[in-house]
Amino acid sequence: MEELKTARAQAKFVRIAPRKVQIICDMIRGKDAVLAQALMEHTPKAGCEHVIKVLKSAVANAENNYEMDPEKLYVQSCFVDAGPILKRGQPRAHGRMYRINKRTSHITVVVAEKE
Repeated sequence: MEELKTARAQAKFVRIAPRKVQIICDMIRGKDAVLAQALMEHTPKAGCEHVIKVLKSAVANAENNYEMDPEKLYVQSCFVDAGPILKRGQPRAHGRMYRINKRTSHITVVVAEKE
């Protein structure tokens, strides 16, 4: 049994909340790479442009580094991890300050070739 070749790409410290990107990752996981890109281009979600960029990078890595056929690639796994949280403040009445968390994400896309 031969080992399945995979290629991956990551985008770290992306300034978008992980829960927004997770919706996109769930949508494209297991899909064809070309179909996944087309789906994201026609989906009006905030995280799509970031995930498209990572998917294109993973496909390019597969093609250039591992000599895989870009037409046979599919999204084997796609996930997002939480990055560091930037803590900011919102001024409130009586000299108080409410904390605002600016969340960041680490997006990972792994593509593999179909048998």
